[in-house]
Amino acid sequence: MLFGSVAVLLGACSQSAHVAATPPPPPAQERIPANEPAEIAQTVTDFEEITRKQYAAGVRPAPRGAHPKGQGCVKGRVQILGGKLPGKTGVFERSHTYLAWIRFSNGSTVKQADNVPDGRGMAIKLVGVPGPKLIPDEKFTQDFVMINHPVFFSRNVSDYLTLAKAMLAGDIPKALKELPTTAKVISAIHAHAVRDMFEERYYSMAPFAMGDRYVKYSAIPVRCPNGGPQPVWPAALPSDPNFLRARMAQRLRQSNVCFDFAIQVQTNAATQPVENAAALWSETEAPFVTVAHITIPKQTFTSSAQQTFCENLSFSPWHGTTELRPAGGINRLRLAVYRASSQLRHALDHAQSIEPNGHETFGPQPRSKR
Repeated sequence: MLFGSVAVLLGACSQSAHVAATPPPPPAQERIPANEPAEIAQTVTDFEEITRKQYAAGVRPAPRGAHPKGQGCVKGRVQILGGKLPGKTGVFERSHTYLAWIRFSNGSTVKQADNVPDGRGMAIKLVGVPGPKLIPDEKFTQDFVMINHPVFFSRNVSDYLTLAKAMLAGDIPKALKELPTTAKVISAIHAHAVRDMFEERYYSMAPFAMGDRYVKYSAIPVRCPNGGPQPVWPAALPSDPNFLRARMAQRLRQSNVCFDFAIQVQTNAATQPVENAAALWSETEAPFVTVAHITIPKQTFTSSAQQTFCENLSFSPWHGTTELRPAGGINRLRLAVYRASSQLRHALDHAQSIEPNGHETFGPQPRSKR
């Protein structure tokens, strides 16, 4: 999730039973600028340099290119409500319940205290998903990679590269003056204090092509059926640098946690552009439709074995079937950066990337000290 590259530097969802999609089919709205391939290659080089510098400085394991601080990697179930959208919808076409691994994380490229303003991520990996895949990395998975803000901080690859170069040069303020949209999005994310990873709403940010339509998606926290009440946390953020993980563990000791998964279908190509990942798609013009229910059952997830397992998982919006294809420049950038980051960190750690089956089990959890 590329949002975390700069995060350190700085409601209810309407629903509809019917969504009318009028824009032309892909790739009519997708335009690849002539200089984009070179800019993507340069961005990959820059991020590999950042990772190698952190590794040389003693950071172990080699950090993910984004969202290196995992708050928790938990088992879940995703119940697909088939037929909620017309036409070809890939994994959402037929009712089915998939096992899943779900990773919650901080966005910053450095591991920092949870009370520091930052974006937060939720990455879902469905397992046992049949059908032809977009890339050969994994054969039976479908990933959904999200952040707790509805838009990406860069409009396109060119903006992103400008910011990446400024990071390496140590001149972020200058870049933000040149990129007012980026500065505005980062400020909005920093203004939002996160108290509970399970109470955040998460978004795909960038669009995807689903059949002859473009879509975005979102995971929305909801009360579980017959579940307990929402916890009431103190207004002030704790001084514990890992309080978000502690709160996740506390809640999952006591009860299940649930989200709805919803899809927003583009209805107006002019106001809901594909090649501008920083553009907000109005929920009034294009309402979200719930297509699945996510349940994270009561569990303990804090063993070192489970943590190591999770760190060897790779999440990418390009892991999935051909019927849900990432669209737009930022997603084309993600394809290159995510693959390069995964390959580099696994090589540095002499570790194998894992494709899970959802039935993994781990040893006894550490006993709490009294």
